[in-house]
Amino acid sequence: MDSSAVVTPPYVAGPFALAPFRAITLAPRRVGDPASARVLARPYRSVPDRIRRWEAGGQLTRDVRPAVYLHEYTAGGITVRGLVGALDVSRRAATAADGAVFPHEGIHPAQADELADRMSQMQLNPAPILLVHHGREETRELLRAVRSEPPLHDFTDRAQQQHRLWAVRAPARVDALTAQLAGTRALIADGHHRYSAYLRLQRRDPGTACDRGLAMLVDQDDTPLFLGAIHRVLTGSRFEDVRAAAETVGIPFSELTHTAAVEALGPDTLVATDREQWAALQIPPRSGRLAVEALHEELVPALARGPHRIGYLHSAEDALAEAGPQVGTAVLVPAPPVDSVLGIVAAGRLLPQKATSFQPKPSLGVLIRSLTDG
Repeated sequence: MDSSAVVTPPYVAGPFALAPFRAITLAPRRVGDPASARVLARPYRSVPDRIRRWEAGGQLTRDVRPAVYLHEYTAGGITVRGLVGALDVSRRAATAADGAVFPHEGIHPAQADELADRMSQMQLNPAPILLVHHGREETRELLRAVRSEPPLHDFTDRAQQQHRLWAVRAPARVDALTAQLAGTRALIADGHHRYSAYLRLQRRDPGTACDRGLAMLVDQDDTPLFLGAIHRVLTGSRFEDVRAAAETVGIPFSELTHTAAVEALGPDTLVATDREQWAALQIPPRSGRLAVEALHEELVPALARGPHRIGYLHSAEDALAEAGPQVGTAVLVPAPPVDSVLGIVAAGRLLPQKATSFQPKPSLGVLIRSLTDG
């Protein structure tokens, strides 16, 4: 298979389930510190020994009893809460209608294989994938009761993220969460390749700890992740090339001033610029289609020149800095609504690569899962 090929990850079948596990947590002074990444660095087969040395030296702790964890973190003024547990990935769904976990981007199989090999050697899930869903009020009520109790951990890390962790261990609470979450249909917000690595590990070693993978489930109606845009730079494609392609595929192309073009950016409007010329591209309405889909499915294939490379930038300023008449054209992309993304994946479709940016993500090291604990 072509190592650059993008494929659709399988769907995990319901019922959705997050099992308790014994969390490994780095010491607060280590969380958010880039130097801490060395405990999970090459050679990966040495990671279990490093974990044991760090534990003996008080640089990490291992919970004595399994739990599903409620993790609350605050970064940049945004507070996010989610349930962290061992996600059941042992069953595959035949169709999207049977699915419990929905990817919205394709993956590179070679990259997923590499991550699976790495986790196998480390004997760890080093960080949870992020899932979002529309939660139930009864679950929010249960978690309010959990938050009324003293947290297991309460600290600010080296990256200035604030963290609070509660361990949900009482059998009655765990059973209630299991019942309430069983019908969940969750969208992968971050971690498509790690999710695919979980599935590969499960195929290799079924009936073991690899039947599950570490995941954090965020209620988007309670403490939503911010969904931002990822802009494009079409290196090697001139402003005139974009204009001609738009005319070819029937996308209205309107030259505007800088200010008017930026103001026109919206759910159905892209903005193209080489920093000297600016234009708004009005995407014709079609049921359920996002502007970023039209960009990659219609506009880019119709370009007569390039792009030699597509750059993906999280800020408009960074995208504009890489554009120019002799370099390429920046295309500013609107952030897609969460419900639109959910509707697309429920219909069995995928979005183009890097169509979404869910933020903020938690610092590495708050919750790690060992594959040797079951």
